[in-house]
Amino acid sequence: QVQLVESGGGLVQAGGSLRLSCAASGRTFSAYIMGWFRQAPGKEREYVACINRSGSSTYYADSVKGRFTISRDNAKNTVYLQMNSLKPEDTAVYYCAMGTVCSILDSRYDYWGQGAQVTVSS
Repeated sequence: QVQLVESGGGLVQAGGSLRLSCAASGRTFSAYIMGWFRQAPGKEREYVACINRSGSSTYYADSVKGRFTISRDNAKNTVYLQMNSLKPEDTAVYYCAMGTVCSILDSRYDYWGQGAQVTVSS
């Protein structure tokens, strides 16, 4: 049984930083790509970032490029999302997801975490 557990969300002022973590269990973590998505109130879930199995390649949505960094530690079965220069429009529930190929489509991911709230005040 796969379990993905996000942590590190919270309330931060605009311009601040947060780091999300997602701990995985139940599968060989290094065999899967990992992605981050987010969903703001009243909006559809949107792609944020993805990282390949080894961590050597990363991909970002244009809206977060240059501000967010995805990374992973395969020894700790954990993927991270470092978020800098946060804006009020980054406010959303952030989800980590596990799959076999990086994609902007959430349907391509097999397993999902429960989500972590990130709120950015202006």
